[in-house]
This record gives sequence, structure tokens and C-alpha cells, in this order.
Amino acid sequence: MTSTLANPTHELDIRGLGKRYASTQASGGELQVLEGIDLHVPAGRFVSIVGASGCGKSTLLRLILGLDAQYEGEILLDGQPVSGTGRERGIVFQDHRLFPWLTVEQNIAVGLRNAPFSATQKRELVAAHVARVGLEGFEKSFPHQISGGMAQRVAIARGLVNRPRVLLLDEPFGALDALTRSRLQNELQRIWQKERITMLLVTHDVEEAVFLGDRVVVMQPSPGRIRRIVEVDLPHPRNRSDPAFIALRDDVLRDFLDVGADASPAVAPPAERPGGIAIGLPGRLQLAW
Repeated sequence: MTSTLANPTHELDIRGLGKRYASTQASGGELQVLEGIDLHVPAGRFVSIVGASGCGKSTLLRLILGLDAQYEGEILLDGQPVSGTGRERGIVFQDHRLFPWLTVEQNIAVGLRNAPFSATQKRELVAAHVARVGLEGFEKSFPHQISGGMAQRVAIARGLVNRPRVLLLDEPFGALDALTRSRLQNELQRIWQKERITMLLVTHDVEEAVFLGDRVVVMQPSPGRIRRIVEVDLPHPRNRSDPAFIALRDDVLRDFLDVGADASPAVAPPAERPGGIAIGLPGRLQLAW
């Protein structure tokens, strides 16, 4: 079946977006979570959103998905206001959220529950997306019979199977070990290159943001707003050891570190790194506020 995910007119525009919640403090009032968010995402682009916990990254995805209609400003998809949830916007969470009583193929088919396709078309779409995430042979397996990385592949396939215009990714690899995370980053990059669906990734991991994104949106908290947008003009597939990649990664990281003359963000021991930056494997830099 021919993919129709890519469409050159499908653009996402966020204009003057703000979000407030009622304060939990005894004094009452409101808490400004997002303020003045302006972001244009051209069709088929991969945009990474990185920032410390509390800067409103996940709230931003919830608003784009349509889970909350109470906000200031505009969210437009293809020039039309976003209203509620819809098939044109899919999401993958950090927790794969598979139904334990359903098989791999049945979990993927959940994404087609309200899709206007025939039973035959749905079977074809599920089979195509099982293959797309490399799970042939595991169609009849239950979640407890597969690894965490495989379960997350199922979640990605479920997010893609109904052919959304935009796929939102909320820390999709955050719960995985470093090696599985790296493999799935490569897999997601391969899928995006083939499908050219618009993707928005929220992550704490600076290296992941640069590795996957055409553009990295750096956010800062209190209230959540865009600090700057970094264009990632590097060819695919990306090489984490490429000096140009490392330079871009460290440039983004400097937004979160006040590095002194005697400290390097890539080698400073944990006790000496300000701002709670966590660095795991060599080259992996993750914001851990």
C-alpha cells in the first residue's frame, strides 16, 4: 500500500501560545506554564524540543494533540485551528502504554479503531507497520513476551498506522537503556527519512535532540518560553562522532551550563556540573533537572 503520510501543504503554526493553571499555593492565583510560544514547523520536518523539567515541553505537546482547549493564542494545522484530538495527530509516550491482553498486531490496530478503512485495508496497514518497525515474526506475541525496546517499537507503529500528518513524541526512549535507546533513535530516523511525516520530539537529552532534529527548539522555564531555535544543517544519516555534530551538540548544551575556564561539559564530574546536567555514556548528554 502506498504511503500518503507526506503532504507538502501540512504545516504546523503556533502563535502567541500561552497556558495557565490554577496555582496549588494557599494564596491561590494562577501559574503561567507557557508564555508567548511562536513556532512554525514546515511539513515533513523533524523538530526537537529540549529543555529542563518544568519548562512546559509536555504541556506544549498536550495542547497540540488537543487534550486541553484552555489556552491563549493559536495552534493551526494546515491553516485550520486545532480542535480536540484527531487522526491527523498521533502521539508516542515514554511509557509504551500497550494493552497487556492484546498481541503486537492487535495493539497496533488500536490506532485504527476510528479510521475509515475496510477490514482488509486495516490488516494491510498493520502488517506494513509491523514490518516498518522490524517486528516481523512477533505479530502474535503479547507485551510481556517482548523486550521494552520492542514494546516501544509497537507504540511507534501504533502512532504511525493511522497515517497522521504530525507525530508527537514525548520522551519516547526515556525509559530505555542507552544501547536500546541508540538503536531506536536510528530506527526512528530511518522511518522519518522514508515517510517524511512531520515529527515533534520532546526530550531532556541534548544529543538525542541534535541527532534526530532538523531544528532544535531550546526552551527555558518560569514561565516556559522559547530561548532560541538552532538549525541542524547536517546530512542524514548522522554520525555522533562527526566534529560538526559534536560542535552543534555542545553549542546547545551551553544554553544549560555556565561552563568555567577549567571545566568542559563533556568531561566535568557530576558534582562540578551546574544545573543538574547528567552525562551517561561518552557523548550522551541529558538534562536531569
